[in-house]
Amino acid sequence: MTTTAFITHRECWLHDMGTFHPECPDRLSAINDRLIAAGLDLYLSFYDAPYATEEQVTRVHPASYLGELMANVPEHGIRHLDPDTAMSPNTMKAALRSAGAGVLATDLVLKGEVESAFCAVRPPGHHAEKAKAMGFCFLNNVAIAARHALEAHGLERVAIVDFDVHHGNGTEDIFRDDPRVMMVSIFQHPFYPYSGVENPPAHMCNVPVPAGTRGDAFRQIVSDIWVPALRNHNPQAIFVSAGFDAHYEDDMGSLGLVESDYVWATQQIKSVAEDCGHKRVISVLEGGYSLSSLARSVVAHIKALADL
Repeated sequence: MTTTAFITHRECWLHDMGTFHPECPDRLSAINDRLIAAGLDLYLSFYDAPYATEEQVTRVHPASYLGELMANVPEHGIRHLDPDTAMSPNTMKAALRSAGAGVLATDLVLKGEVESAFCAVRPPGHHAEKAKAMGFCFLNNVAIAARHALEAHGLERVAIVDFDVHHGNGTEDIFRDDPRVMMVSIFQHPFYPYSGVENPPAHMCNVPVPAGTRGDAFRQIVSDIWVPALRNHNPQAIFVSAGFDAHYEDDMGSLGLVESDYVWATQQIKSVAEDCGHKRVISVLEGGYSLSSLARSVVAHIKALADL
């Protein structure tokens, strides 16, 4: 049995927010090319992402919000929901595939068919609040996957680890009143979306860091804050909002992580999962906009997930 699934779909390439937008289809192409160049395609199980169902999406987002999104899909061209976030004719196909990837990953891991999974999807999701699209995000992919684990598989506790350079405000909004879900995160602050520091609930372990923070400080936060909090929560599955825009080459932010930091963090996440009596890790792509560093970091992350 290969231990790690790789889940994507060609429709994730079709979402287009316009020429020069950093959240572009080339992100997935760069990951695929690097994956093949590294020879990882021989060691992974590949799956096409299904569409998330209305039932799966509305565990997280109100049906009225989903209806609003569907109604806003343009027949041609681009329609902006805010200055950063726009829809094209295929946006909702891509968004539903991205959410469906997380659901499939959860099913595969919780049924024991694989130990871990990585979802190479776009649009990303962690800025999508219960009823608000923002920050390039429409549906909160990792939240839909985590809620699927709780409601469809009967888990009692899960955790979400978010190492994107931006705070996952949407994930926090969705799970603010659900202590079954612990969220641990780092994010550059002050920085978009300017959230995560105002009285987070006890099960939200937010660690804002200043611009210029490098790997040594990141690793200390993981060791001293994240790992004890996660072990205390004792999650039955761990979800990762895997944004790679905290890499020093990514000018979307101003942090200084490198591939080895992502490998080390992935190993810590896997260690916590094993300490909690399982090896269940479901990772979903969020940010990462420098194509070279994104592709290198994703491949390093997948290698660590798969023990390669």
